[in-house]
Amino acid sequence: MAYEIHNNQPPATGAVIDEVKAQPPRPTNDLDTVRLAEWMKDAIDGFAGPLTVLRFAGGQSNPTYQLHTPAQRYVLRRKPAGRLLASAHAVDREFRVMEALGRAGFPVPRAYALCESEAVIGSVFYVMAMVDGRILWDGRLPDATPDERRAIYTAEIDTLAALHRIDPQAIGLADYGRPGNYFARQLKRWTTQYVESSGPRYDTMDRLIAWLPTHLPADRPARIVHGDYRLDNMVLHPTEPRVLAVLDWELSTLGDPIADLTYLLMHWVTPPHERGSLSNLDLEALGIPTLDEMLSRYLTTTGDRLGAPLEWYLAYNLFRFAAILHGVAARGRAGNANNARAGLAQTRVGPLAEAAWRFAQKLGSEA
Repeated sequence: MAYEIHNNQPPATGAVIDEVKAQPPRPTNDLDTVRLAEWMKDAIDGFAGPLTVLRFAGGQSNPTYQLHTPAQRYVLRRKPAGRLLASAHAVDREFRVMEALGRAGFPVPRAYALCESEAVIGSVFYVMAMVDGRILWDGRLPDATPDERRAIYTAEIDTLAALHRIDPQAIGLADYGRPGNYFARQLKRWTTQYVESSGPRYDTMDRLIAWLPTHLPADRPARIVHGDYRLDNMVLHPTEPRVLAVLDWELSTLGDPIADLTYLLMHWVTPPHERGSLSNLDLEALGIPTLDEMLSRYLTTTGDRLGAPLEWYLAYNLFRFAAILHGVAARGRAGNANNARAGLAQTRVGPLAEAAWRFAQKLGSEA
């Protein structure tokens, strides 16, 4: 099985590709193929070499590889080399959540095996299945008809609702996240990343750091939060508007499901130059649902409700996105990022912070 890249490539505007499969994989020699094949023979039923390793060129976080044998292809995800922030690049958590969700019937790649020893390839890693299908990088879906676009976005929001209907305790993930207010924890995490990562400082980020914690939504029963739920982190059926696999669970945890929902809705309000932005588009002509339509469909399907004004959630997600990119740029300066364009992430931090602050101002914050 394989990830198949179709014509929706990222726009050439300096946008950083945040995860894998932006380009076809290329030959690499940065893994010990012999030692890896020996491990796979013991850990994965049906594995039979010889083994060939390719590396996906895109990716800001966990280095990702395509593994070929005469009869099968796999994907390997590993922690990157170098000094890492605490709790970052948790490939063991990715493996655990995918394994549990796969047993529950949610669309994820099959998780084959986790290696927690660094002796095999120099870092912790796991191996999962490949999945035949489409990864669509451009949210405008230029190759689709209006009806096809609407169907794809409907499948995207319905799959998110299905994820959030799963009871974590019922699938063995009751301890997958920490107790306490989810948004308070997240704000602390991303504030810490922003503060501890090298690079320029932004007055608007400081204002958000002060304002966001004073308007937290009330806590609620936890669900599995993906953390980076968007169109290009899923594999769609080759011809149908159906999600075959949701990818990239590195940021997943237990928490408020509205965080996932509003992270997805953020794409409707991000600055127009951002990859995946749907702002300033004629959505009706394109057949893409509006933000309100996506929100309404999700809330109707799940029976959930917002715990704070929508503007707060959008400000929070834009702040979080800016903090993540600030960390990406810092890793690029330190030489630990996978993508040569990591430094360009820094130019996106300021505009995202300004967009977040505009939503805060709509709720009466001081300029």
